[in-house]
Amino acid sequence: MSSDYAVRRIACLQPSATVILGAVGELGRVVACTRYCADVVPAVSDGSRTILADSWTANAEQIAAAHPDLVIASVPYQENAVVEILKSGARFLGLAPKNLDDVYADIATIAGLVGAGERGDAVISAMKQAIEQMRSRVSGSARPKVFCEEWGKPVIASQEWVAELVGAAGGAFLGEPGRTIPAADLAALDPDVLVAAWCGAGDRVPLEKIVAERGWQRTSAARSGRVFCVRDEFLNTPAPTLLRGLDALAFAIHPELFPQPEGIRQVTGVRAESAEDLAY
Repeated sequence: MSSDYAVRRIACLQPSATVILGAVGELGRVVACTRYCADVVPAVSDGSRTILADSWTANAEQIAAAHPDLVIASVPYQENAVVEILKSGARFLGLAPKNLDDVYADIATIAGLVGAGERGDAVISAMKQAIEQMRSRVSGSARPKVFCEEWGKPVIASQEWVAELVGAAGGAFLGEPGRTIPAADLAALDPDVLVAAWCGAGDRVPLEKIVAERGWQRTSAARSGRVFCVRDEFLNTPAPTLLRGLDALAFAIHPELFPQPEGIRQVTGVRAESAEDLAY
Protein backbone atom coordinates (compact mmCIF):
# COMPACT_ATOMS: atom_id res chain seq x y z
CA MET A 1 0.00 0.00 0.00
CA SER A 2 1.31 3.44 -0.90
CA SER A 3 2.34 5.49 2.12
CA ASP A 4 0.09 8.26 0.75
CA TYR A 5 -2.89 6.16 1.79
CA ALA A 6 -1.50 4.60 4.93
CA VAL A 7 -3.50 5.29 8.08
CA ARG A 8 -1.76 7.68 10.44
CA ARG A 9 -3.82 7.67 13.65
CA ILE A 10 -4.79 4.28 15.04
CA ALA A 11 -6.85 3.32 18.07
CA CYS A 12 -6.03 -0.20 19.27
CA LEU A 13 -8.71 -1.85 21.37
CA GLN A 14 -6.79 -5.11 21.59
CA PRO A 15 -3.18 -5.68 22.72
CA SER A 16 -2.37 -7.88 19.72
CA ALA A 17 -2.79 -4.94 17.35
CA THR A 18 -0.46 -2.81 19.46
CA VAL A 19 2.13 -5.58 19.55
CA ILE A 20 1.98 -5.98 15.77
CA LEU A 21 2.38 -2.25 15.14
CA GLY A 22 5.35 -2.20 17.48
CA ALA A 23 6.89 -5.21 15.76
CA VAL A 24 6.73 -3.51 12.35
CA GLY A 25 8.16 -0.26 13.73
CA GLU A 26 4.96 1.78 13.56
CA LEU A 27 4.03 2.23 17.20
CA GLY A 28 4.09 5.99 16.66
CA ARG A 29 0.81 5.72 14.78
CA VAL A 30 -0.98 4.46 17.90
CA VAL A 31 -2.78 7.47 19.37
CA ALA A 32 -5.07 5.50 21.67
CA CYS A 33 -5.06 2.03 23.21
CA THR A 34 -6.29 0.08 26.21
CA ARG A 35 -4.63 -0.33 29.60
CA TYR A 36 -4.03 -3.97 28.70
CA CYS A 37 -1.81 -2.93 25.81
CA ALA A 38 0.75 -1.59 28.28
CA ASP A 39 1.06 -5.05 29.83
CA VAL A 40 2.52 -6.29 26.56
CA VAL A 41 4.01 -3.08 25.11
CA PRO A 42 5.24 -0.92 28.01
CA ALA A 43 6.24 1.86 25.60
CA VAL A 44 2.59 2.88 25.15
CA SER A 45 2.28 3.82 28.83
CA ASP A 46 4.37 6.97 28.43
CA GLY A 47 1.33 9.22 28.89
CA SER A 48 1.14 10.38 25.28
CA ARG A 49 -1.78 8.13 24.32
CA THR A 50 -5.45 8.16 25.19
CA ILE A 51 -6.52 5.14 27.22
CA LEU A 52 -9.71 3.58 25.87
CA ALA A 53 -12.14 0.85 26.84
CA ASP A 54 -11.33 -2.47 25.19
CA SER A 55 -13.05 -4.54 22.50
CA TRP A 56 -15.54 -5.80 25.07
CA THR A 57 -16.67 -2.41 26.40
CA ALA A 58 -15.93 0.05 23.57
CA ASN A 59 -17.31 3.59 23.88
CA ALA A 60 -18.03 5.71 20.79
CA GLU A 61 -17.38 9.07 22.45
CA GLN A 62 -14.02 7.94 23.83
CA ILE A 63 -12.93 6.68 20.43
CA ALA A 64 -14.13 9.76 18.52
CA ALA A 65 -12.31 12.06 20.96
CA ALA A 66 -9.00 10.45 19.95
CA HIS A 67 -9.67 11.27 16.25
CA PRO A 68 -8.37 7.97 14.85
CA ASP A 69 -8.26 7.15 11.13
CA LEU A 70 -8.67 3.47 12.03
CA VAL A 71 -9.90 1.42 14.96
CA ILE A 72 -8.54 -2.10 15.34
CA ALA A 73 -10.40 -4.50 17.59
CA SER A 74 -10.48 -8.25 18.02
CA VAL A 75 -12.64 -10.96 19.51
CA PRO A 76 -13.98 -11.32 22.07
CA TYR A 77 -16.36 -8.41 21.75
CA GLN A 78 -20.05 -7.93 22.37
CA GLU A 79 -22.46 -6.79 19.68
CA ASN A 80 -23.05 -3.48 21.43
CA ALA A 81 -19.29 -2.86 21.49
CA VAL A 82 -19.17 -3.24 17.70
CA VAL A 83 -22.05 -0.77 17.45
CA GLU A 84 -20.10 1.72 19.58
CA ILE A 85 -17.03 1.35 17.36
CA LEU A 86 -19.08 1.97 14.22
CA LYS A 87 -20.80 4.96 15.84
CA SER A 88 -17.40 6.59 16.35
CA GLY A 89 -17.21 7.20 12.60
CA ALA A 90 -13.71 5.79 12.17
CA ARG A 91 -12.82 2.95 9.84
CA PHE A 92 -12.93 -0.36 11.65
CA LEU A 93 -10.76 -3.44 11.27
CA GLY A 94 -12.14 -6.40 13.21
CA LEU A 95 -9.80 -9.35 13.77
CA ALA A 96 -10.87 -12.88 14.68
CA PRO A 97 -7.80 -15.16 14.50
CA LYS A 98 -8.18 -18.84 15.26
CA ASN A 99 -4.81 -20.34 14.35
CA LEU A 100 -1.25 -19.33 13.51
CA ASP A 101 -2.04 -18.81 9.83
CA ASP A 102 -4.71 -16.30 10.88
CA VAL A 103 -2.18 -14.54 13.10
CA TYR A 104 0.24 -14.25 10.17
CA ALA A 105 -2.58 -12.88 7.99
CA ASP A 106 -3.42 -10.26 10.65
CA ILE A 107 0.21 -9.16 10.80
CA ALA A 108 0.31 -8.82 7.02
CA THR A 109 -2.97 -6.89 6.97
CA ILE A 110 -1.99 -4.39 9.66
CA ALA A 111 1.49 -3.92 8.20
CA GLY A 112 -0.03 -3.24 4.78
CA LEU A 113 -2.41 -0.63 6.18
CA VAL A 114 0.52 1.40 7.54
CA GLY A 115 2.73 0.99 4.47
CA ALA A 116 5.07 -1.48 6.16
CA GLY A 117 4.36 -4.58 4.12
CA GLU A 118 7.98 -5.68 3.82
CA ARG A 119 8.55 -5.33 7.56
CA GLY A 120 5.38 -7.33 8.17
CA ASP A 121 6.68 -10.09 5.93
CA ALA A 122 9.95 -10.10 7.88
CA VAL A 123 8.10 -10.43 11.20
CA ILE A 124 6.06 -13.34 9.85
CA SER A 125 9.17 -15.07 8.50
CA ALA A 126 10.95 -14.66 11.84
CA MET A 127 7.98 -16.19 13.71
CA LYS A 128 7.78 -19.15 11.34
CA GLN A 129 11.52 -19.73 11.57
CA ALA A 130 11.51 -19.66 15.39
CA ILE A 131 8.63 -22.13 15.54
CA GLU A 132 10.27 -24.51 13.07
CA GLN A 133 13.57 -24.32 14.94
CA MET A 134 11.72 -25.29 18.12
CA ARG A 135 10.03 -28.16 16.31
CA SER A 136 13.43 -29.42 15.13
CA ARG A 137 14.93 -29.25 18.62
CA VAL A 138 12.25 -31.51 20.12
CA SER A 139 12.10 -33.90 17.18
CA GLY A 140 12.49 -37.45 18.42
CA SER A 141 11.69 -36.58 22.05
CA ALA A 142 8.78 -38.06 24.00
CA ARG A 143 5.49 -36.18 23.57
CA PRO A 144 3.86 -35.69 26.98
CA LYS A 145 0.13 -34.97 27.18
CA VAL A 146 -0.42 -31.27 27.82
CA PHE A 147 -3.56 -29.42 28.88
CA CYS A 148 -3.57 -25.63 28.53
CA GLU A 149 -6.48 -23.55 29.75
CA GLU A 150 -7.38 -19.95 29.03
CA TRP A 151 -10.10 -19.72 31.66
CA GLY A 152 -10.95 -21.49 34.87
CA LYS A 153 -14.69 -21.10 35.58
CA PRO A 154 -15.73 -22.94 33.49
CA VAL A 155 -12.55 -24.70 32.41
CA ILE A 156 -11.88 -23.62 28.82
CA ALA A 157 -9.05 -25.04 26.76
CA SER A 158 -6.66 -22.57 25.13
CA GLN A 159 -7.07 -21.48 21.54
CA GLU A 160 -6.00 -23.39 18.44
CA TRP A 161 -2.83 -21.34 18.04
CA VAL A 162 -1.77 -22.50 21.52
CA ALA A 163 -2.44 -26.09 20.53
CA GLU A 164 -0.15 -25.55 17.53
CA LEU A 165 2.55 -24.11 19.78
CA VAL A 166 2.24 -27.06 22.15
CA GLY A 167 2.81 -29.35 19.19
CA ALA A 168 5.83 -27.34 18.06
CA ALA A 169 7.26 -27.51 21.60
CA GLY A 170 6.98 -31.29 21.63
CA GLY A 171 3.70 -31.91 23.44
CA ALA A 172 0.34 -33.51 22.62
CA PHE A 173 -2.50 -31.04 23.26
CA LEU A 174 -5.45 -32.43 25.21
CA GLY A 175 -9.04 -31.37 24.67
CA GLU A 176 -10.65 -29.30 21.93
CA PRO A 177 -9.13 -25.82 21.55
CA GLY A 178 -11.37 -23.02 22.73
CA ARG A 179 -13.98 -25.37 24.20
CA THR A 180 -15.10 -26.07 27.74
CA ILE A 181 -14.21 -29.38 29.33
CA PRO A 182 -15.53 -30.79 32.61
CA ALA A 183 -12.80 -31.09 35.24
CA ALA A 184 -13.56 -34.79 35.71
CA ASP A 185 -13.19 -35.47 31.99
CA LEU A 186 -9.81 -33.78 31.94
CA ALA A 187 -8.67 -35.74 34.98
CA ALA A 188 -9.62 -38.96 33.16
CA LEU A 189 -7.32 -37.94 30.28
CA ASP A 190 -4.51 -37.79 32.86
CA PRO A 191 -2.35 -34.91 31.55
CA ASP A 192 1.39 -35.07 32.10
CA VAL A 193 1.63 -31.26 32.10
CA LEU A 194 -0.92 -28.66 33.21
CA VAL A 195 -0.62 -25.07 32.02
CA ALA A 196 -2.94 -22.24 33.07
CA ALA A 197 -2.90 -18.91 31.20
CA TRP A 198 -6.12 -17.15 32.19
CA CYS A 199 -7.22 -14.15 30.15
CA GLY A 200 -6.58 -10.97 32.12
CA ALA A 201 -4.96 -12.77 35.05
CA GLY A 202 -1.32 -12.08 34.24
CA ASP A 203 0.64 -14.70 36.19
CA ARG A 204 -1.73 -14.79 39.17
CA VAL A 205 -3.58 -18.07 38.56
CA PRO A 206 -3.97 -19.88 41.95
CA LEU A 207 -2.51 -23.20 40.83
CA GLU A 208 -2.67 -25.06 44.14
CA LYS A 209 -6.29 -24.03 44.65
CA ILE A 210 -7.57 -25.10 41.24
CA VAL A 211 -5.83 -28.47 41.40
CA ALA A 212 -7.36 -29.14 44.82
CA GLU A 213 -10.85 -27.88 43.99
CA ARG A 214 -11.03 -29.86 40.75
CA GLY A 215 -9.74 -33.08 42.21
CA TRP A 216 -6.70 -33.14 39.95
CA GLN A 217 -4.27 -34.24 42.66
CA ARG A 218 -4.03 -37.72 41.15
CA THR A 219 -3.14 -36.59 37.65
CA SER A 220 0.34 -37.35 36.42
CA ALA A 221 1.00 -33.62 36.18
CA ALA A 222 0.19 -32.94 39.84
CA ARG A 223 1.97 -36.05 41.11
CA SER A 224 5.17 -35.08 39.26
CA GLY A 225 4.91 -31.37 40.10
CA ARG A 226 4.47 -30.27 36.48
CA VAL A 227 1.80 -27.62 37.02
CA PHE A 228 2.50 -24.20 35.54
CA CYS A 229 1.13 -20.71 35.11
CA VAL A 230 2.19 -18.83 31.96
CA ARG A 231 1.63 -15.09 31.75
CA ASP A 232 -1.67 -14.38 30.04
CA GLU A 233 -0.25 -12.09 27.36
CA PHE A 234 2.32 -14.67 26.22
CA LEU A 235 -0.31 -17.17 25.08
CA ASN A 236 -3.51 -15.15 24.66
CA THR A 237 -2.13 -12.30 22.53
CA PRO A 238 -2.20 -13.49 18.90
CA ALA A 239 0.87 -11.60 17.77
CA PRO A 240 4.69 -12.00 17.80
CA THR A 241 4.39 -12.17 21.61
CA LEU A 242 3.43 -15.82 21.11
CA LEU A 243 7.11 -16.65 20.71
CA ARG A 244 7.57 -15.91 24.41
CA GLY A 245 4.71 -18.26 25.11
CA LEU A 246 6.41 -20.88 22.95
CA ASP A 247 9.56 -20.60 25.08
CA ALA A 248 7.48 -21.03 28.22
CA LEU A 249 5.71 -24.08 26.84
CA ALA A 250 9.01 -25.61 25.74
CA PHE A 251 10.31 -25.40 29.31
CA ALA A 252 7.09 -26.83 30.75
CA ILE A 253 7.07 -29.73 28.30
CA HIS A 254 10.79 -30.48 27.99
CA PRO A 255 12.66 -28.94 30.96
CA GLU A 256 15.56 -31.29 30.19
CA LEU A 257 16.11 -29.41 26.91
CA PHE A 258 15.21 -25.80 27.71
CA PRO A 259 16.01 -23.33 30.53
CA GLN A 260 13.25 -21.61 32.45
CA PRO A 261 12.36 -18.31 30.72
CA GLU A 262 10.58 -15.30 32.15
CA GLY A 263 6.82 -15.46 32.36
CA ILE A 264 6.30 -18.99 33.69
CA ARG A 265 5.70 -20.08 37.27
CA GLN A 266 5.81 -23.67 38.46
CA VAL A 267 4.15 -25.04 41.56
CA THR A 268 5.37 -28.38 42.83
CA GLY A 269 3.43 -28.36 46.10
CA VAL A 270 0.27 -29.86 44.60
CA ARG A 271 1.43 -33.46 44.59
CA ALA A 272 -0.77 -36.19 46.03
CA GLU A 273 0.05 -36.71 49.69
CA SER A 274 -1.97 -39.68 50.86
CA ALA A 275 -0.95 -43.31 50.45
CA GLU A 276 -4.17 -43.88 48.51
CA ASP A 277 -3.28 -41.11 46.07
CA LEU A 278 0.26 -42.37 45.61
CA ALA A 279 -1.03 -45.84 44.84
CA TYR A 280 -3.41 -44.56 42.16
